[in-house]
Amino acid sequence: MEAFFYVLPGIFVVVGVLGLVRTLRRSSEISRAWRHGRTAEARCLRSYTTTSGGGGDTSVTTTLHHVLEFTTAEGRTVRIDERNGRSTVVEGDFVTVYYLPENPEKATAQPPARGKLAAGTGCAVAFFSVFIGFALVFMGVAHFIFSAADGIAP
Repeated sequence: MEAFFYVLPGIFVVVGVLGLVRTLRRSSEISRAWRHGRTAEARCLRSYTTTSGGGGDTSVTTTLHHVLEFTTAEGRTVRIDERNGRSTVVEGDFVTVYYLPENPEKATAQPPARGKLAAGTGCAVAFFSVFIGFALVFMGVAHFIFSAADGIAP
């Protein structure tokens, strides 16, 4: 029974760390593409939405996706599927993408907005840090309670 109070929060810690790493990695990729990357003109091949949630009393979240295709300076054709793009971009539109030559699959069509990126990344880091912290505190409190109970029980 005690293992439950260690395993479940442990899983939460792992999920939180993975989310934190993923957030920081993508933020770094976008920032490097804006600062040191190249630009190319991409055509929007498709625009679609995905939804999540909506079960019971939960809210529905809709995410806008754009499928963009561009040719790198080396002549390679790359197709990306970018989430949370601008709602004004429709199929057939041309947009500027920013990419690193060594990894054009991680391109972004988001216009440079370093402050917005930093604020979003900071909020995500704060959320994951609190999430991980609560799980660790829960594990610590559970350990303290079980240790104290061992000394009391016959």
